[in-house]
Amino acid sequence: MRIRATVAAGSGVLVLAALAVPVAHAEYQPVEGPHKPDASERFGSAAAAKSVLGNTSAVADEPVVSNITVHAGKDVVVGTTNLKTFTVLLTASHASGIQDAYLDLWHGSDVDNIDGYLGPDQEAATCTASSATTSTCKLTITADPQGAPEENGLYANALAGTWHVTAAALAGDGSFYWNDSYKSHKVKRYAKLTTNASPEPVAKGKTLIVTGKLSRANWETHTYKGYTNQSVTLQFRKAGTRTYSNVKTVTTNSYGGLKTSLTATYDGYWRYTFAGTSTTGAATSTSDYVDVQ
Repeated sequence: MRIRATVAAGSGVLVLAALAVPVAHAEYQPVEGPHKPDASERFGSAAAAKSVLGNTSAVADEPVVSNITVHAGKDVVVGTTNLKTFTVLLTASHASGIQDAYLDLWHGSDVDNIDGYLGPDQEAATCTASSATTSTCKLTITADPQGAPEENGLYANALAGTWHVTAAALAGDGSFYWNDSYKSHKVKRYAKLTTNASPEPVAKGKTLIVTGKLSRANWETHTYKGYTNQSVTLQFRKAGTRTYSNVKTVTTNSYGGLKTSLTATYDGYWRYTFAGTSTTGAATSTSDYVDVQ
């Protein structure tokens, strides 16, 4: 994307400069954080002119943002290899109409200290007018669990959790609205969960052992590791019915493992389900059918 191309070029210059330093005198240089554009970079000359003037228009003369939706309101959950593309929508209005919009997600203590950035795939939003003054603008964002910081990369587990959402809209007359922290949204690590009930079949009244494992994506090693000390719910659905019922809560061990025992009573399906945490997505295993004889 063009808004990040300048950063990549700049990084190349830094690399060449570092190579020119004799090895014996080279000093460690921290990795440059991702670049987040401002209004003039995103909206071009119209916004730049307003910025120079201090955007002194009355608040009522700026576009009014009435709604923002990120990934249809769902958490953005990312694994270890696959790109995750999701849709963001912004609705805004202005007397002169809306010609463009911008949304991004960023992680950090404040806008001057950003360690994670998820910017839009497009250089301009697709805006659909519902009236002469109001439009809903659409963009997509793609998160890359193996990408670099400046290329929408989720390169560190510490990035999982709450992200800020930037909202911006450009009116037909060049006035603009820009808010780096309009709202927040969750970006989480993907979780996997398994279930195995044994023995199969089992005699009625005998002990049934239900094991499993909860693991989650590690964005630093690109593998799945056991998620320890987490509460997971064991559920059962009797054969011939459609609804699962909670049976008991089981806690994962130091490897993410699950194990519990019950008395076999009815034929049916067993599964574990995990509600998720502030940094990790929810997961439900495939069910395991047990024939009770």
